[in-house]
Amino acid sequence: MKTEDRGSRIEDRESRIEDRESKARHDLLSSIFNPRSSTIFALFVSSWLIVLTLHSSVIAQQSKRTQKSTAQDSVETIKIDSSLVEVPVSVTDAAGRPVHNLTARDFHLEENGMPQQIVSLGDPGEARVEIALLFDITASVFSLFQFERQAALRFLQEALKPNDAVSIFTIGIRPRLVRPRAVGIDRAIRAAMGIEPTKEPTAFFDAVAEAARYLSKTAAPGAKRVVVVISDGEDMLSANNTVHDAMKELQRSDCLFYSINPSGPSIRLNKISLRAQGDMISLASATGGAAFLPDGVEDLDEAFGQIASDLRAQYLLGYYSTAERADGRFRQISVRVPRRPDLRLRARQGYYASRI
Repeated sequence: MKTEDRGSRIEDRESRIEDRESKARHDLLSSIFNPRSSTIFALFVSSWLIVLTLHSSVIAQQSKRTQKSTAQDSVETIKIDSSLVEVPVSVTDAAGRPVHNLTARDFHLEENGMPQQIVSLGDPGEARVEIALLFDITASVFSLFQFERQAALRFLQEALKPNDAVSIFTIGIRPRLVRPRAVGIDRAIRAAMGIEPTKEPTAFFDAVAEAARYLSKTAAPGAKRVVVVISDGEDMLSANNTVHDAMKELQRSDCLFYSINPSGPSIRLNKISLRAQGDMISLASATGGAAFLPDGVEDLDEAFGQIASDLRAQYLLGYYSTAERADGRFRQISVRVPRRPDLRLRARQGYYASRI
């Protein structure tokens, strides 16, 4: 009997121990998974929040870097050309007289067929002028040189204003700069008087291209650039340039081209002379200038006088191209005065865009 009581008590004690262990495990698990009372759970959640925050921050920074890189790539790809394009325009009536009373609203200007907004209009005669004067000193015009020089000097005295500048080149076996750019005409006249004719062959297109490049480098900002040539245009020796190369240099340098051919009507007897005059007409038409063929040396003054009058009467239109890319390509220009179809306009046919 005593043995049975002792066994029963042992079983009761083991049962109570198991109950306490079970309750302890239950309390421990409850404390772990109870969000209101568990420090461990709070730490667990906090750790996850920190990880998520850091992960979001990394993603945001990567996104910003990607957007920045994309924006930089875009800037490198799309290059905006915001240069002011200036277009000298000569306007005459049916009788050839200059027309002076036009405003910006009278003109309609297009680039590659797209209308452009004219933002500036220089009054005729106000723009500064930078002239490169080219004397042909070769055998084909040897006998006419003295007449050419005297007429050219009178042209400078008539055409140049105090702030205008002139440089002088000779056309011979190679281009030669005999008078670097100088403001005023005194030094230009002295340099011209020192030129002597030769019987060299003619590198005509090389000389025109060289003069255009020189004006591009030396002309004052905003000045009108003008190449004036006294020559028959018969190219015999140009090593580096054709008529198309010379035209491209004139257009790249924003130069007007004027020529006076002292040979007169006799050129019609010679195919070479006719082609040479045709080349000078092409250069003049492409740039908004003019090519003159006087009847004789006595008419040289009249031809120079027309150039001087033309330069004084030109409007200077300015616009910012709507084309967005600075791609270096040629852009065609057309100018009209829609309300005055009776007027005659001369302007350059286009220009080469800058390349950034």
